[in-house]
Formats: sequence, structure tokens, C-alpha cells
Amino acid sequence: MIERYTRPAMGNIWTEESKYRCWLQVESAASTVLAEGGVIPAAAAEAIATKASASVARIQEIEAEVKHDVIAFTTAVAESLKAQGLDAESRWLHYGLTSNDIVDTAQALQVKEASAIIRAGLVAFMAVLKRRAVEFKHTPTIGRTHGIHAEPTTFGLKLLNWYAEMERNLARFDAAAEDMRVGKLSGAVGTFGHLKPEHEERICARLGLKPAPVATQVIQRDRHAAYISALAILGSTLDKIAVEVRHLQRTEVREAQEYFSEKQKGSSAMPHKKNPITSEQISGLARVLRGNAQAAFEDIALWHERDISHSSVERVIFPDSTILVDYLLAKTTDLIDRLLVYPERMKKNLESTGGLIFSGQLLLDLAEAGMMREDAYRLVQSHAMRSWKEDLIFRDEVAKDASITALLSQEKLDRTFDYMRQLGNVDAIFKRVLGE
Repeated sequence: MIERYTRPAMGNIWTEESKYRCWLQVESAASTVLAEGGVIPAAAAEAIATKASASVARIQEIEAEVKHDVIAFTTAVAESLKAQGLDAESRWLHYGLTSNDIVDTAQALQVKEASAIIRAGLVAFMAVLKRRAVEFKHTPTIGRTHGIHAEPTTFGLKLLNWYAEMERNLARFDAAAEDMRVGKLSGAVGTFGHLKPEHEERICARLGLKPAPVATQVIQRDRHAAYISALAILGSTLDKIAVEVRHLQRTEVREAQEYFSEKQKGSSAMPHKKNPITSEQISGLARVLRGNAQAAFEDIALWHERDISHSSVERVIFPDSTILVDYLLAKTTDLIDRLLVYPERMKKNLESTGGLIFSGQLLLDLAEAGMMREDAYRLVQSHAMRSWKEDLIFRDEVAKDASITALLSQEKLDRTFDYMRQLGNVDAIFKRVLGE
């Protein structure tokens, strides 16, 4: 991922130095466990754990010649031991292992590190959503369906809905991250031809991983597809939030807008512009996450016990997806934390159609008062369409209709057009989501 969208802590996980550090960590854990079981000399395990090193430059130099990254790695590590006079110890490096015993297990360590950062970002974002939802719990605003005014809601409910969705995202992410917390050291085709299952169990335990119950040469890629998909779904929720902010910031709506600093400029040509650039960036980068999910699905089907068609893909989608989610969580957290909200504008828009948004309530009240529902619908719709077409005040037109006032007194009509009546269950919804 380009530097523009990379935060340092997450970016550092996916450097070449970090990757080879994790590879060496797996080699060291394997050697230690094998030495404890009497398979290799204790001195060799000690040397690998304390003396071995891996120079990125040297690995790349060797790989350019041998065209195999793991061989280049083991050669470079063995050289680092030999340079210290540990020739005999170096021959026990990578004993009984195959390439993906190291690569897949080490990748699990990197994903584990990345997941911890993402989870912290998720929790922080949810805290902001919860705080702002409570802040605007009883702030009336118009609800829109198909982009058209529907019935009243509150801005707090809008935020609460996002919070509840993020709870689901957190649960999905936790499950996917846990499924990725697996290693495998079962050999070239997963049969433990050279090591034993108990070796794998102990090596994984040292690394804070679980052993894959069964594998080929590789950990099966349904796990990886689920993880990248969880990130894509999370990104799509952030996209959903950003799209709503973009709509609310439109000049004709202006119910909320992104924070705009004093020195910020919105357009090279139009000095008046305040554009929702953060929201648009969130929406754009979420598309990359969804594209990466498609690539992860393609990685599930490999030839027989292993091919490497997934390898090149994962070199891109795992760093890019985790880096982007980390970045997007930070951007969306800041977006909502500093979001400018305009309750007076919400009220103005709520009342802009002269009460048309209460047509459904009027229909119900007339039916309750004794009018046949079909007759009530035709009557209310005729007033609504005329008011819309001729720019009349629906509330006033209804009050002039004797067939309506015969059933509904002025007091009842006032209640029909009271938006707080329809918002009486807001507290109950908050209680459902947030508890007491």
C-alpha cells in the first residue's frame, strides 16, 4: 500500500524485515521444540534461537539467483551461523520442515499482530459512535426512503444503527481473526512425514497459535477468504456511513457536514466550496477492499496439495487490506467524532413539506375513528398529491376537509401532526442496543 494510506504501526508489520523476523521466529520455535524432544541437538536449537539472523539484502541477493524465497532465507540464516563458527549447528536449521510450514505459520503471526491493531480501532470507533448516538438520541430529523421524505426519526437512531452494525462487524472480525490464528508444520503434503503432530502442537503453542487440524502443504484458504471478506464487509459499513454523510452535506440538505478547518480549501476554482472529501475517500478505498475479497475467493481453489497461485495474491491483499482498514477506521472515527450536526436545519427540513410526512399517521387515525381504510387512503392521498403539486400546506388543507374534521377534533389533528408521537419508542430502541 502507498504511504498516503499507511499508518506506521500497521505498515511496520508488513515490511520485509518484519516478515523475515516472523520466519525466524517460527524456525526458532521449531528448533527449540525438536531439541526438547531429542530430535536435534540442544546446542543447535540454542544457536538458532540466539545467534541466527537474516539480512534482507542478503536474502534478496540469494533469491535473485535461486528464485526461491524460503531457500534464500534459510541459506542466509545458515550463513549467519557459519560466520560465527556454528557450521555444525546450522545444518539443523529448517529440519523436517517445508517452505509453507514457515510461510503460512509466520503469516499467521503477522495477521495476529495486524488484527490486534484493527480490533483496537474498531473498539475506539464504536465508542465514538455510541457517544454521539446518545448525544443526538432525541434530535428529530426526517427519515428518507428512496431519497424521499418518509416519516420522522432521530439523528441518534441513525448513529445507533451504525453502532449496532459495528457490533456485528466486531463479532465477524473476531471470528475471522481467530480462524486465522493457526499454524501448520505437517510437511510437504500435510502427513507429518518427518515430524509428529505433537511437535506441531508444541511449536504452535510457543507461538501463540493453534495447529490446523488437517492441512496439505498449506493452510486451507477458506480461512483467508473469510478474513479478507470480514475486512471488506467492515469497509462497506464505513462506506455506508460515508455515503450518508455525503448526502446530508449536500447544499439542499445541509443537516450535517464534515469538519472543515480554517486553513482548508475545498476547490481550486470556487472559494465557497466545502466538499466531503474524507467521506469520498472512505467510499473509494472501500471499493479496493471489496476487490481484494474477490481475489481472496479465487485463492481457495489450489491444485492438489498445493500450488503457489495464491502466494502472489496474498503478498498484495493481506498488507493492503489490513493497512486500508486501519486507515479507514481512523478516518471514519475522526469523521464522526468531529462531525458538525445542525438540529435546526433538521427541524426545518422536517417541516418543509407542510406535514406531508404525517399522511400515514392521518390514514391510521381516520381508520381508527371509523372510516374504511380504502376510503381513508384515497382521501389522504388526494390531499397529499394536491398539496405537493400546488405547494400547499397539507396540514391546513386537511383541517378544511369536513369529512376529516367530522371524525378528528382539532386536538386529535394536533396529535396526528406531532412528530414526537412517532418517536415515543426511541428510548426502547436504545435500550435494546445499549442495555440499561
